[in-house]
Amino acid sequence: MAVAVAEAIERGEALVAEAGTGTGKTFAYLVPALLSGGRVLVSTGTRTLQDQLFRRDLPAVRDALGLGLRIALLKGRSNYVCHHHLRRNLEDGRFERREDAAVLRRIERFAAISNTGDRADAPGIAEDSPVWARAVSTRENCLGQDCPDFDRCFVFKARQAAQQADVVVVNHHLFCADLALRDEGVSELLPSAAAVIFDEAHQLPETAVQFFGRSLSTRQLGDFARDLLRIGLADARDAADWTLASGEIEQALRVWRLAAGRPGRRDAPQLRGDREQRQALDELLALLDRIDALLMGAAQRSRDLARLALRGAELHRRLAQWLAMLDRAAIRPGAEPHERGGTDETDEADETDEPADELDEAVLWSEVHQSGVTLHATPLSVAPAMRRHREQTLRSWIFVSATLSVAGDFAHFTEAIGMPDARTLQLGSPFDYKKNARLLVPRGCGDPGSPEFADRLVETCWPLIEANGGRAFVLCTSLRMVDRVSALLRERAGRQEEPIELLVQGSAPRAALLERFRVADRPVLVGSASFWEGVDVAGRQLSLVIIDKLPFAPPDDPVLRARIDALRRRGGDPFREIQLPAAAMALKQGAGRLIRSETDRGLLVVCDDRLVTRGYGRSLVRSMPPFTILRDAGEALAWLGEEA
Repeated sequence: MAVAVAEAIERGEALVAEAGTGTGKTFAYLVPALLSGGRVLVSTGTRTLQDQLFRRDLPAVRDALGLGLRIALLKGRSNYVCHHHLRRNLEDGRFERREDAAVLRRIERFAAISNTGDRADAPGIAEDSPVWARAVSTRENCLGQDCPDFDRCFVFKARQAAQQADVVVVNHHLFCADLALRDEGVSELLPSAAAVIFDEAHQLPETAVQFFGRSLSTRQLGDFARDLLRIGLADARDAADWTLASGEIEQALRVWRLAAGRPGRRDAPQLRGDREQRQALDELLALLDRIDALLMGAAQRSRDLARLALRGAELHRRLAQWLAMLDRAAIRPGAEPHERGGTDETDEADETDEPADELDEAVLWSEVHQSGVTLHATPLSVAPAMRRHREQTLRSWIFVSATLSVAGDFAHFTEAIGMPDARTLQLGSPFDYKKNARLLVPRGCGDPGSPEFADRLVETCWPLIEANGGRAFVLCTSLRMVDRVSALLRERAGRQEEPIELLVQGSAPRAALLERFRVADRPVLVGSASFWEGVDVAGRQLSLVIIDKLPFAPPDDPVLRARIDALRRRGGDPFREIQLPAAAMALKQGAGRLIRSETDRGLLVVCDDRLVTRGYGRSLVRSMPPFTILRDAGEALAWLGEEA
């Protein structure tokens, strides 16, 4: 693998390398990258992996090679304390809870002594605490070089260090944000590099979708309303009734949320037929237009107000454009007829400087939560954007993961990233799966869609959990299944002489659940998507992984449905080309939680007969490590009882 990476860097080519658990992927790409002599960007799937790479793996390889290379860590601006916004929010003193002020004071003390301002380094303050929103800046409200605290800005210092480094560790979100900003003509966030290496590359296509698409949420507008009140009163109290203006936005958001209905996802036809929500959005659009005028009149009073005026105009533009796209989609050939009910602002948004074909290709949908709504315009594919950026920049692109192929075929991934000509390489794991692992596909669980499925699953798997002394993950394909399975397991766990400790997603932060799992005597963790990957528990402590059913994406996903429809119109096979590859990668990720070292021994259970009874099941099995397959639960029990 190291040789293949070295050749790709030397030739400026694209390489897609799938390497099984235990191969040593990180060292295999770091050694040739550091020896290449050019600047390298390494992009990871998560901030946790980013920190591990920067603090542990990268220094170890650099020191082993005896190289004096400069390395830098760069995250998105929301990870760094902003002195200016922290101070202004402390001076404002408006907090929903009394403890928020105390946490913000702790962040202030951390920022005073920190060299990085990175929230991951702040002791005793949760990285996901909502208070952080008051201590960081956004691209919309950053004052840039006009900021009075610019000389000690943590974001600027981090970017400056990255520009001077030989190796820069970023994450997929930041990398994709950089590409999207370049499309908008904004100066790039990241330094140029001779090579970019993507670790956990299977996450890249979906991450890119978020950044090449567009979205607008009640949360963004609510933050704007609160900043409008705070900055308006502080910098131009006499210029307008800022309390009234902010309150009107808050009220319009409440009306929109009520009109949006129950939590769930809505596609474009459903949204076009929802007259109540459309009226709420039109009224919000008109209100933002009036707020724009207020802010433009006061923008000269302070730098913060000037930035706020630009931010308000951008939010107004996004909403107008989204509504225009919704109406335009209705009158395209093949779309259902629609009686236009928009506003003058919507007409104006048709005059956009964005390419019409990109707008036409976007999938329009909304996501409703208990607390808010998000409007999305999501591209059907990021392949054209990725291909364009590859053509614009001469460098090597290297993609690395344990899950990139389906039964040895990489076409699904290489086409998703717009690089069908990339060289591909598949390297198996050195672990002895035939000896140390078994895959049980138990008989009797029945149809995964039936109301009795959860009961049958627990009845089948409970003896295995008992025999293994817990030490199990139960991975579910939906949150509803997490709730049902955990309730059934709790009933049984409470009747045991040696109690099973049940850990359930949502009952505590993910990191806390994993930490408890690692030290508990007889733990069983029940979780969904966030526990299928990026979890490393080596040894006996995790020796049983149970998967409820084959992880096909839910059919109500508007983006998936649009991709399926588009492929079907082109004469393709959506199941074989979209749904099956995605399920194969997810299943491989879930199975990958089990065997994490050469001495690990464990049982994987997939409670879905389709894995062995359907033709496509063979493709899924071939995509996984070479497990010995069992059908009889009794045989699996006997294997669990054997000495390792």
